[in-house]
Amino acid sequence: MDIDSIEKRVGEFIRKNLQLNMDIPVVVGLSGGADSVALLHILNKLGYTCIACHCNFQLRGEESVRDRNFALERSIAENVVFDEIAFDTERYVKEHKISVEMACRELRYDWFEKIREKYKAQAIAVAHHKDDSIETLFLNLIRGTGIAGITGINARNGNIVRPLLGLSRNEIEVYLKKYGIDYVTDSTNREDTYLRNRIRLHLIPFLQEINPAVKDVLSRTMENLEEVSKVYRSAIDEQKDEVVTVDKGLCFIDTEKLMSQPSPRTLLFEILKNYGFNISQVDSILENVSGISGRIFLSDSYRLVTDRNRLIIAPHGQEKRCNDGQSITRDMAEWNGPVKLYMKYITNKDFIIKKNKNYAYFDADLLSYPLTVRKWETGDSFMPFGMNGRRKKISDFFTDRKFSLLEKESALLLCSGENILWLIGERSSDVFRITDKTKLILEVECKK
Repeated sequence: MDIDSIEKRVGEFIRKNLQLNMDIPVVVGLSGGADSVALLHILNKLGYTCIACHCNFQLRGEESVRDRNFALERSIAENVVFDEIAFDTERYVKEHKISVEMACRELRYDWFEKIREKYKAQAIAVAHHKDDSIETLFLNLIRGTGIAGITGINARNGNIVRPLLGLSRNEIEVYLKKYGIDYVTDSTNREDTYLRNRIRLHLIPFLQEINPAVKDVLSRTMENLEEVSKVYRSAIDEQKDEVVTVDKGLCFIDTEKLMSQPSPRTLLFEILKNYGFNISQVDSILENVSGISGRIFLSDSYRLVTDRNRLIIAPHGQEKRCNDGQSITRDMAEWNGPVKLYMKYITNKDFIIKKNKNYAYFDADLLSYPLTVRKWETGDSFMPFGMNGRRKKISDFFTDRKFSLLEKESALLLCSGENILWLIGERSSDVFRITDKTKLILEVECKK
């Protein structure tokens, strides 16, 4: 094996897939294992300015100390900056009620990002290689996945880059041996505790008995599927543009257009997975597309509401509550709550009324101060402007206007005493309208 060819391959991989700049530092995750040691050495030889960063998860006793000391020595040998951190991983696991694997991942990448910002680095390089990508393929297949899950590990994910994805584990070990570079071995890599280890230690060797070249075959297959995935993502993006509208932090999905697409289930999953919904929820949502409005589905951070011919997605907390009695005194020019209100008094009767539902105008002398902003309640009614003195329940107004559940939840009232002045951003009261006798006008602007 030609050592120079390995370095050239990595350099070419970086130029083609990562576009790293030689003049800006790169954070390199250095565990002390073969992969990360090779990554640091190759990047250093290629001319990149490296910041070696070591995480001590304090899970393996003296072995953790050994790894830390080795990583420091290796950094000195490479003549690069060394930074480190020790985590109380077991406490983090208990506090967050997650697996050790997940805890290590979260702790590691959160800290790497802080280090990247500290050194103004362009990226965080980690040492995943071709074998890792194959193992990830099997992990995703076992757990269930879409097309993205069978294309292996991405070369770049945000600030995370993986320059060694074109090399196999065997090539990395041969490279280090020819250079005479030592590395440490994590004893847990030989344990069957983790699913990834069982795939590495048992499944892949079994497949190699059937086809010794199975790793190369799988790598080529993943490359082919990545090309297919590009076509798939392009088609999905076009269909998303047809059915999805985003406005004021809400996502609206036109269900009629959705159901006219070649595969509504696939398209809806691709839309909703970004909001934390799983495929089982997608199936349930599709069953209710033509059902009763107001059905609610929840992910960790979002909720989806069925609403006639559309689906509405909003972050948890979008239905901001406004406590009764939040006052607006006569001298206030601005009020900040779930919405922003701007107050202005006008004496010029020749001014032009803005015909915009985000503006409301009242006879200021008819108002009782302080004004209040509150959430609407069942039974609330008012006399909408333009309805010739007829009262109407707020709930009936919502029905006539076909308000969604989310719109009802976020609706606020501007009140003067017990009287409703304005269903904010929708309709003002006829009782306090401007007339020929009005001397002082209150203009209220709403910004949501």
